[in-house]
Amino acid sequence: MINKLMIRIRGYEFKRPCAVKIIWLIKLMRGLLAKKFYFTLLILVLHMASISFAVDAIAEPSTENYSDTLHVGVVGDTGVGERAYHPGFIAVAKALKNHRPDLLLHLGDFVYQPKIFPKACPERHLPEIKKTLADPFKFKLFVPGDNDLPPNKKKPKGSGCWKKIDEMDSNFDSYPTSTDEPRIYEGTMIIGNTFFAILNTYPWEDPTAWLGPRIKKAKNQGLWTIIALHEPPITTAWYLEKRDTVLKQLTALKPDLVFAGNQHSYERFHQIKEPKQDGSIPFVPSKSGDYLKGDGTIFVVSGGGGAYFRPFADQQGLKKRTAPKAVFNALATRALMNHFLILKIGQEKLQATTYRVCLEKNTKDKKNPRWKPDKPIWDSITLECEGQKPGVTAFDQFQIQLKKESTLKDKTNSDQLSLRN
Repeated sequence: MINKLMIRIRGYEFKRPCAVKIIWLIKLMRGLLAKKFYFTLLILVLHMASISFAVDAIAEPSTENYSDTLHVGVVGDTGVGERAYHPGFIAVAKALKNHRPDLLLHLGDFVYQPKIFPKACPERHLPEIKKTLADPFKFKLFVPGDNDLPPNKKKPKGSGCWKKIDEMDSNFDSYPTSTDEPRIYEGTMIIGNTFFAILNTYPWEDPTAWLGPRIKKAKNQGLWTIIALHEPPITTAWYLEKRDTVLKQLTALKPDLVFAGNQHSYERFHQIKEPKQDGSIPFVPSKSGDYLKGDGTIFVVSGGGGAYFRPFADQQGLKKRTAPKAVFNALATRALMNHFLILKIGQEKLQATTYRVCLEKNTKDKKNPRWKPDKPIWDSITLECEGQKPGVTAFDQFQIQLKKESTLKDKTNSDQLSLRN
């Protein structure tokens, strides 16, 4: 998501049509510079024009009015390529399209190709990505996954397709130049009543300096705030210690929601606040899935768009990658399944539904949705769709509501918990 068709004049970035007007005006007035009066007039006109055009160039919400409800589809790890379960991806993509969301938020990993250190992006996969994940949706926000970026020692099978995939999504909103700028592949977009931020995990860098002021402004405007990145700040699937880094940095920004992919599973955590020095994680539990805006941040891991299912680390008996008790305590639900989410974002309520996608049995299909299906560990692990009827059904639902005076009066001490590691 690169800001295309932009020209920098007098410290501002302008959309090309605006910049062309300014340049034309400069050329027109050059012939009048012989007289001092016209020179003064030129400076005045240019100053007024720069203010007018700069206002036009600064980020604004989409021109279409989504003041009632914005519909957002969320999916991750769709896995077009040889190292994924293609029937699962096709079923998820079809169901997503049928919901007709205004925006598709993709959490990364579009391509799973088999070669080690490929010399170039295998472009044979790009037409299908465009047809299924770009063309059907008016707005697209894509997160770079490690399988989309160029290969490296940690990810030798990286496809190197990101630049071509990035061209398929919507551009970030543009802002006046400032000291703190987002890095490449990072940026923000406002659509209707919601502020979205896309972050690049590879490598991770604290976004607080540039993202903090934008989120603060969005909150002051009454917008919902959502952050998306690829590698989860918190997960029980394959645990990496991030409580004192990524998790703390993002919870300090106090967004309403944080979405991540990478892990080929579904996980939703309760509203979380900044982790404490002793490793404990304050959170607000809710059996019903009802939360109040401002009480914390809900973290969701959604990586079931078509990639092979991989058992959670604790299911594999891998102690090194098994999450600590404090993380499990904050977990609301998890599952191994093909899935996607639909968000219905209104002025006073954000509603989310996670849809389970179960396929019909196909005796001709020789592929297995499980990662390394011959491993004995699968004997004791049940996929969410096993024993379920084929089709698309709601698996998980939660909502965040604005706080009202009556609610605040009735709410005494919230049942926030802070459990030690």
